[in-house]
Amino acid sequence: MINIRNIQVLTVAIVMASSPASAIELTGAWASEADMCSQVFSKRGSHVAFTEMSEFYGSGFIIEGNSIRGKSANCTIKSKKENAGSVEISAACATSIMNQDMKFVLKVIDDNNISRSFPDISDMSVKFTRCAM
Repeated sequence: MINIRNIQVLTVAIVMASSPASAIELTGAWASEADMCSQVFSKRGSHVAFTEMSEFYGSGFIIEGNSIRGKSANCTIKSKKENAGSVEISAACATSIMNQDMKFVLKVIDDNNISRSFPDISDMSVKFTRCAM
């Protein structure tokens, strides 16, 4: 005799096993030097910004939703493709003098460390650490 309860449990187990893995979480302020977070970023209320002299202490960027902010450029993410612990990003970026489409890869080292590389520039990657803000 078929037990309806066993079928329900089996169905839930199959659905749970076939669910996609959770998305890589990149939201936050990322600095090239972990011990320089307070020199690169400041926080006023819930708003994170670059300090006036941040470029003297390293580089960094802030990811919020589909926006990536750097000291001199703002980007809008056009597409993201997750692949085996990395995220390929295509973004439309603007500085005070020009607009440019960019492609880069963020490889996840762990929850608070990533490395950024550009497909067109081989053997060059920069490590970034998420700053506790």
